[in-house]
Amino acid sequence: MIDPNLLDILVCPVSKAPLIYDEQRAELKCKASGLAYPVRDGIPVMLEEEARTLDDGELRTL
Repeated sequence: MIDPNLLDILVCPVSKAPLIYDEQRAELKCKASGLAYPVRDGIPVMLEEEARTLDDGELRTL
């Protein structure tokens, strides 16, 4: 779980767009950049090299 106040201020480091928290996958997803950043032990890892690319199906559901 991520603190909602933290989620309000976090943005994608690539696109500077807002992030959507996917609790089931423990990821912060960005529709603008098409990247998903992992959340490990409740800490977002906001490094582009740690992010995975979202597939087209995932992007459509954001």
